[in-house]
Amino acid sequence: MEHFTPLPALAGGLLIGLAAALLFNLQGRIAGISGIFAAGLSALLRRTWDEAAWRWAFLIGLVLAPLALRPGTGEGALEVWLPASPTPTGLLVAAGLLVGFGTALGSGCTSGHGVCGLARLSRRSFLATALFMVAAALTVFVRRHLLMAGF
Repeated sequence: MEHFTPLPALAGGLLIGLAAALLFNLQGRIAGISGIFAAGLSALLRRTWDEAAWRWAFLIGLVLAPLALRPGTGEGALEVWLPASPTPTGLLVAAGLLVGFGTALGSGCTSGHGVCGLARLSRRSFLATALFMVAAALTVFVRRHLLMAGF
């Protein structure tokens, strides 16, 4: 476990939970990223600026937040956003498209179901999160043990 970093992971999890709780308690909104993106795009196309503004501010914050940590990491902006990966770019693009398809098919993403849905005791979110975790475990097992191309 060469990249085991429990304290930064704990801090990140606490910040995600805090952000989700604040958005829900102050705005009555659920912090599901795929839903925020889809509704934000739709609001832009319909030109409902006040509805689009908070969504795009949230998404832009997600993209720009790594820059706030950049001075402490010694990495450049691209390394923060796009760390070096041995995986071919085409495969990463295909994986991203499959994730987008999955979030549409599952009516939400890991943040919507796993953080916000579980906090609201949603049965649908419990099932979705369980399926996410099983799929992730199977993917890691196949990649590391069956394909023998472990990271």
